[in-house]
Amino acid sequence: MIPINILLIDDHALFAKSLEIALEDYPEIDHFYSLHSIENTTANIEKFKPDITLIDINLSNISSEDGLQLAKSIINSKCKTKIVMLTGYDLPVYRHEAQKIGVSGFINKNIMPDKLLQILMEINQGRSYFPMSSEHIEELTNSEKQILQLLADGYKRKEIASKLYASERTISNHIQHIFDKLEVSSSLEAVTKGIKLGYIQPHYE
Repeated sequence: MIPINILLIDDHALFAKSLEIALEDYPEIDHFYSLHSIENTTANIEKFKPDITLIDINLSNISSEDGLQLAKSIINSKCKTKIVMLTGYDLPVYRHEAQKIGVSGFINKNIMPDKLLQILMEINQGRSYFPMSSEHIEELTNSEKQILQLLADGYKRKEIASKLYASERTISNHIQHIFDKLEVSSSLEAVTKGIKLGYIQPHYE
């Protein structure tokens, strides 16, 4: 088996170093590189020629965009590397979005090195890895996501209507659609489930 090159893009240097140490003794890994900046990402991919590029979703310390947006731009640039999300934000919405943009895998950071390496070798051979979720998602529209986020931020229907230049009736209809899709019966339940599914953006520290 030909050893593979791995590139990690993560905003936590300690995690990057820990992963490098965890993988350095495996003969399956040829080189392990890490980036703590998203500047010149595609140029660095061309330089290091990684078989697989691992990207975290939360890159808030180094970027205004998240890892999914970065992954999408790398895929669109036609760089010859397989993209895998390696993240602590293991939520159904993020997994769904990752599959939609064409990444090759979605892995929770809470994984043992042996298992991680096994998955990466399989991905390198052309397989994809997306663990099944018990949650079924009927995807919310962009308007519904925006309204759900405003509900989470504490806005009332009247305030949301004013903020979005819509009638209260329109907002109420949107909220009812959100309730139906998330299978809930109150704003509180919708917000709670929205956080669980990843529709409501975490406030990064």
